[in-house]
Order: sequence, then C-alpha cells, then structure tokens
Amino acid sequence: MIEVRPFATLGGADHGWLQAKHHFSFANYYDPSRMGWGALRVWNDDTIAAQEGFPPHPHRDMEIITYVRKGAITHEDSLGNRGRTEAGDVQVMSAGTGVRHSEYNLEPDTTQIFQIWIMPTAAGGAPQWGARPFPKGARAGRLVTLASGFSQDTDALPIRASARVLGATLKAGDRCEYQLGADRHAYLVPATGAVEIEGVVVKARDGAAIHNTETVSIKALEESEIVLVDVD
Repeated sequence: MIEVRPFATLGGADHGWLQAKHHFSFANYYDPSRMGWGALRVWNDDTIAAQEGFPPHPHRDMEIITYVRKGAITHEDSLGNRGRTEAGDVQVMSAGTGVRHSEYNLEPDTTQIFQIWIMPTAAGGAPQWGARPFPKGARAGRLVTLASGFSQDTDALPIRASARVLGATLKAGDRCEYQLGADRHAYLVPATGAVEIEGVVVKARDGAAIHNTETVSIKALEESEIVLVDVD
C-alpha cells in the first residue's frame, strides 16, 4: 500500500522568518487523518531565513532527527552541547526526561531542513544529542542508514526507537531497494527530484506513506535526494 501526500496538500504556516510545511498534524495544523504514521509522529519541511531560528524551548520523550537539506543549522542545549550541522548531514536528539534546546540558522542565506520526530520505545532516560557528516558521495546509488535504534547499525547515529532513518542520492534511472517487512511502516520524501515506487510517482517534497509491503523498490526518474524512515 502506497499513499502519496502531495506537497501542495500539506498543512503549514508562514511565520515570516519560517516557512513550515507539515506532513502530519502539528502546532495549529490539525488533520485527524494525518496524526502520524506508525511511530513516526512529525515530519516538518522547514525553510528558515538567515540569522533566524527557534529560540530555547523544551522537549521530552521524543526522538528528534534533523536532516539538513540546504545551508546549516546551529544547535545549543541545556546539556551544554553546541554544534553546527551542514547540508546533507544529520543531528539527533533523544529528549528523554527533558531538555531545552535552540536551533538557529546563523548562515548568510536560507537554510532548509527536514525535522523528523519518532516516538521512543520507552519513556524516560537521560537526554542525549549527537551529529555527524554523511557525505552524499558515500550514499550515491544506495540507501545508507543515518540514524537507527538497531544495534547492528554501528555507523549510524543512535536513537531510542525501533526505527531507521535512511538517505540516498540517485541519478536518473538508478534503482535501490529496502527490505521493510509487511508489518512495518515507511515514509519516504524526496528532498529533490522525483522517484517511482511500484508505479507510483513521488515528486520533490511529496510524502509517500508505505505499509503492507515487504520490499520497497525505488527508481529515480531524475536526479534525486531521498530520505526514508522505517518505523514500527
């Protein structure tokens, strides 16, 4: 089963400094048919103006993954962590028992991110933060695990969820597959380009909700950068 959620149909908000699109109900956008997808609770497509950002605010009991598509985001939190994550790279925060953080675009130009929230397998635990580069060349033509709650994914950033976040860069005509399992949920968004999944076309910034599918087969219709989340 594949349900495409075209970018034009997404909820959103214009805050001036922030242009936000929401794949699922978030903040003032509410759609009872789009409350999440399995353990995936939030997928926000944010465009942040230069020298603007999210001031300090709290989170708890959520796995928050930030995939930077353009520019860079600078993170600072109540644990003393501070880091700058550039386009193509990833940061994760396990909010656990509670943490305050800020995220600012301190760059001279616009920054674009996907921010993804996944429900943890259990509440509580000490909050954690981490970030690392994932060179696009290393995921050319194949899916690479960026963040994972599975111990075998030793090269991925750790999260506390039965989930994976994967990324790939594909040339037109490239194909790749992901072994999902019929009992799992996947959500795929092309940051750029367009892909085809079992005959269904998914364009840039559209979402594809996938379930009851053993293998996700992806064909790039044009040069594409994709992000795929696998959750229970």
